[in-house]
Amino acid sequence: MRVANLDGRAVLIAADRAVDVEHASAGRFGHEPQALYDDWDAFAAWAREAELPAGREFDHARLGAPVPAPRQIIAVGLNYRDHAAESGFAVPEGLPPVFTKFVSSLSGPVTRVVLPEGGHTDWEVELVAVIGRTASNVTEAEAWDHVAGLTVGQDLSERVSQLAGPAPQFSLGKSFPGFAPTGPWVVTPDELADRDDLELRAAVNGEEVQKGRTRDLVFSIPALVSRLSAVLTLLPGDLLFTGTPAGVGLGRDPQRWLAPGDELVSHVAGIGELRQSFVSA
Repeated sequence: MRVANLDGRAVLIAADRAVDVEHASAGRFGHEPQALYDDWDAFAAWAREAELPAGREFDHARLGAPVPAPRQIIAVGLNYRDHAAESGFAVPEGLPPVFTKFVSSLSGPVTRVVLPEGGHTDWEVELVAVIGRTASNVTEAEAWDHVAGLTVGQDLSERVSQLAGPAPQFSLGKSFPGFAPTGPWVVTPDELADRDDLELRAAVNGEEVQKGRTRDLVFSIPALVSRLSAVLTLLPGDLLFTGTPAGVGLGRDPQRWLAPGDELVSHVAGIGELRQSFVSA
């Protein structure tokens, strides 16, 4: 099952055609994409059994963030060994570094991003987990039962803001407008051949800059859900950015940053891709 946000309305995607959820369910489920996650179990059960109409073709540029108003966006750092190494940090133990991307930075899969003046904007392709059930003190064995689905995310990062001052400002440096593109839709784990081993790739102007697999996560999605839920309560519709593999601009020699006119394409196999273009402030 693939769930998307088309022109602000919840839709199911089948054979690259969109089916309006409110219309197909005769009003049982509303048009707001975020509301689906508050009643995820009932919605998922209906969607799997429903006889859906053929749907309509659509322009991917009209897709919004599939989860547009999460109460929490939780992001994880240094969750691939090769990225920790290129960043000059040891592999974390216990819990990885955790920060937030503020909700106002969320955007859809095809966007134009304004580069902050005087900054160094970097790319970080990530797999994003969407919480489908309230999770508090869940075990790793129970964790996947609390995940509605997976989507593609970009943890765009302005490194000057992120690393300036007496203490790093991770959340601010990663929360400029448009710095959290997600999409193109949420895919339920049962649609994937191996939900624990997905390939991630990112390319700038057609040049591949990142490639990794989620089997190499230091903390898997079940481990993250379990360890985070021991500290805080994960809520339906929350987003969990799970970390990025090596290849970011900060770790290169010489370092490399996104520039006006660049196009960044981020891809997770079995889910889809994001496409961002960049302009000057």
